Amino acid sequence: MMATEQTYSSMRSAMVDSQLRTSDVNDAGVIAAMAAVPREAFLPEERQSMAYIDRPVRLGGGRALNPPLATGRLLTEAGVKAGDKVLLIGAATGYAAALLQKIGAVVTAVEEDAALAAKATSAGIAITITPLSAGSPDGAPYDIIVVDGAVEELPAALVGQLAEGGRLVTGLVERGVTRLCAGRKSGSAFGLASLVDMEMVVLPGFAKPEGFVF
Repeated sequence: MMATEQTYSSMRSAMVDSQLRTSDVNDAGVIAAMAAVPREAFLPEERQSMAYIDRPVRLGGGRALNPPLATGRLLTEAGVKAGDKVLLIGAATGYAAALLQKIGAVVTAVEEDAALAAKATSAGIAITITPLSAGSPDGAPYDIIVVDGAVEELPAALVGQLAEGGRLVTGLVERGVTRLCAGRKSGSAFGLASLVDMEMVVLPGFAKPEGFVF
């Protein structure tokens, strides 16, 4: 049986109350956006009923939508405010971009999978199609960079697109564990602080180079 709009609205409210508010997603703008944006609209039709579970949801092409908590924590740690210039890496079908727009950010959304980007475009989200690790230097510098997933290594090219004092939030993969991390650029210095272990999808194109083996 197909879920109704009212059913999805009830599921969205339950997500906010049971997954977000209980787990340090306490930014009013983030809460309001996640309570308003229909997450199911950014999923394949056959998986829309899974929109509000607390696990990744497959999108196809080896990609998945982050669990709601991961998205909520990323945006909370980013501290996004209306008018902030934000670079979103790994936009996929456009859910996080829609949230950022709802908050009032000026968003540059980057995705390398053309099929996923087409889904985002159909939902009214403008997407730059380019390798995720390249970012979008033409629009730099950005106040905030949100990497919507976990990476093994953060390219210097992305950090270089941050404005002075700019913030970057991402997941990091360390020995098979994904961790939410955040950092701020100060002059030529930038470092990431690990905040909490958290289930996050792993993005392609950020693998550490293989070490030399004799």
